Amino acid sequence: MVYCFFDEIQAVAGWEPFVDRLMRTEQCEVYLTGSSAQMLSKEIATQMRGRALSWEVFPFSFREYLVYKEIEGIGPLSTKKRLLVQKAFEEYWETGGFPEVAGLDRHLRIKIHQEYFHAVLFRDLVERHDVSHPKAVTDLAHWLVDNTASLYSINSLTGYLKALGHKAPKSAVSDYLEWFEDAYFLFTVRIFDASLARSKTNPKKIYCVDHALVTSVSSGILVNSGHLLENLVFTALRRVSPDIYYCKTKGGLEVDFIAKMRNRSRLLVQVCESIHEAQTRRREVTALSEAMAELGLKSGTIVTRNEEDQIEVAAGKIEVVPIWRFLLNLPESAD
Repeated sequence: MVYCFFDEIQAVAGWEPFVDRLMRTEQCEVYLTGSSAQMLSKEIATQMRGRALSWEVFPFSFREYLVYKEIEGIGPLSTKKRLLVQKAFEEYWETGGFPEVAGLDRHLRIKIHQEYFHAVLFRDLVERHDVSHPKAVTDLAHWLVDNTASLYSINSLTGYLKALGHKAPKSAVSDYLEWFEDAYFLFTVRIFDASLARSKTNPKKIYCVDHALVTSVSSGILVNSGHLLENLVFTALRRVSPDIYYCKTKGGLEVDFIAKMRNRSRLLVQVCESIHEAQTRRREVTALSEAMAELGLKSGTIVTRNEEDQIEVAAGKIEVVPIWRFLLNLPESAD
């Protein structure tokens, strides 16, 4: 048996029939990797005639990070083991999930993250799509990273680039956003709405593939630890499901995530660093309980940095869980 490995093969025109012929005529196993969502397209599956399996590969999840640290995070945790897991989470919170930066000092980690950022921009976007105004793409990427976990619209982004002197029409900005997502760099989350038209026209939220990359690349003015926590919850959910939305109740209250899980259940998640203050607790619980009632769900989750609780509401039960436990309780992937 011969094993063939091709990296970034999607950049070569006509690669599909070549690989198809290789698989039909030779005794070999073929592995294809690429930093593009095109590698998961239905066209590729069709070309391979059902003989292809696809996987999405993300930076380390927290569970994978524990494996790297040789810490057992599965099953009941003793007091000692729980302290080890919590300590490891604090490291994961600082370093993020990219394997290359694990264990490195802060200065080197930031430098590598910034190299990743520029590699994605210039290799996966500017070169791949022959962008004529690369500065517009760079400025847009910086704005989006600075505004991680925040709402945006195509109009607002187009206006921002125009204010910087870029002549980028709305269609170009829309393309840039699609390319960011195709490169697994930035992800867009739409509002949950039965109307596809309303879902597309409402403001969307932006998230990055790695929360620590945000810290290393952003200006640090707009991004706060609450945004990073929300980003971390998003990337954990994204490993499990591509169907993730934010939602608004009829009363206008926002819930951060509603995700369709692989067993077709729906997970409703609110992210808040702390609900210690009575006003904050009331606001988060009210938003989640309203959404539960409107969507017919019996449970919801509030993810915090360190707090744990159970709250009974009219619609059902709300679990308050610390982020490290939430990450360990999620399934590892969608496969």
